[in-house]
Order: sequence, then structure tokens, then C-alpha cells
Amino acid sequence: MPDHYQVKLETFEGPLDLLLHLINKYEIDIYDIPVSEITSQYMAYIHTMQQLELNIASEYLVMAATLLEIKSKLLLPNPTVEIEEEYEEDPREELMRRLIEYRKYKEAAEHLKEREMEQSQVHTRPPMQISEQETQELPAGAANIYDMIEAIGKVMERRKWNRPMETSVKRQEVSIDQRMGEIMEKIKDIEQPISFYQLFPNKTRTYIVATFIAILELMKQKRINCKQESNLDELMVYRYDV
Repeated sequence: MPDHYQVKLETFEGPLDLLLHLINKYEIDIYDIPVSEITSQYMAYIHTMQQLELNIASEYLVMAATLLEIKSKLLLPNPTVEIEEEYEEDPREELMRRLIEYRKYKEAAEHLKEREMEQSQVHTRPPMQISEQETQELPAGAANIYDMIEAIGKVMERRKWNRPMETSVKRQEVSIDQRMGEIMEKIKDIEQPISFYQLFPNKTRTYIVATFIAILELMKQKRINCKQESNLDELMVYRYDV
């Protein structure tokens, strides 16, 4: 397994996208961001990515530093403000403006994508045979990369008390292709989705990382999919053809 694995998925778009995901997931008011809470959630994602040895773009670390700076400013005691003194800007305002602007561009991009899809239906072409698998759409609630990182973070947390200490044994290389095959073998004969956590036996961190990468690759190849019924529900894995 390579020392570092670069995650390349369409939903993995940058720190503002991650922050917007957290705001939507936890139903946070974008005009009154609880910096302490969102910083903790953001840093949990960064910590999980570091544990997985994923390449973290510098912009994510810059945003982490920005959040910590804002948090520290808000924790400082407020001096008595004289009436004549100039208004002091809320440390969160710049971040709020960036997020609102990013959300507008994101919504505009999604609208243009929908329009493009509509326009593509204007020009017809001769009928062609389309298989049932080709017409299958992703179900509502399909997990994105942030949902996956949060789920693997929980796996690492659950395993930290009883997994073997890798420092005391020789590190073993784990084949991602082998794990992909094992995952498909595990779910090939079942019609109901299984829990994401069932794919992670109580083994070393290297094995857990390889399993996570194998799941991402299988999703990319449209052989499996992951779904949450709602934001805080358990992540479920199922065959793409079920």
C-alpha cells in the first residue's frame, strides 16, 4: 500500500465545502456560527485524514489555523468599549461572508448543471438499448466523502483501545485489491445493505486504512454504494445492483 493516498472525488472540493457540509449536517445558522463547535468538528475531520495518511491540501490546514485564530479571539475577554470607540468587527464576519459567497456560487453551479442536463434533452438521437444498470440512479441519501471520513473516524475511535499496537510488530503491507475482492465476496450474496462498520475487523490501523481505500475505489467503480437515511444515521453499504 502506498504511503499516501490522494482522495479524488467530486464532492471533495476544499475547506469551505467541508465547512458548508458541517453547517448543513448540524443545522447551524450560517449567520451565527458557533466557532468552538464547528472548529472541533472540522479538526476531527483533519485528524481522521491524518490518521488515514491521506494527502491533505495546504488550504485545509490554513482554514484550520484560521478557525483556531477566530476561536482564540472570541475567548479573549472583551474590554470595556467607550461610546466614541470605533465598532469592532466580529471575528466571524469574514468567514461568514466567504461561506455565504461560496454557497451562492455552489448553488449557481448546481443550477447551471441542471440547465445543461435539460438542454441535453433538446436534441434527439436514434433509440438505443439501455440496460437496467445504466438507468439506475443514485438513491437519496447517498453518502459523500465527508460522511465517509466521519464514519472511518468512528471506526478508528472504536478500535483504539483494543487494536494491536503496530509499533510493537513489523508493519505489514495490505493489498487494496485483495481487500476489494474480500469486500465484494462478503456482500455478493446479500440483498440487504450491511453496516459500514461490519467491513472493519478488529485488526491493525494499516488494515483499516486499506479497507477504507478499497471501499472508496469500489464506490468509484460503481460496484458498491453507501447511504445514510438521515444525517446522523448509521452508514450502510450495499451492492450497486441491489
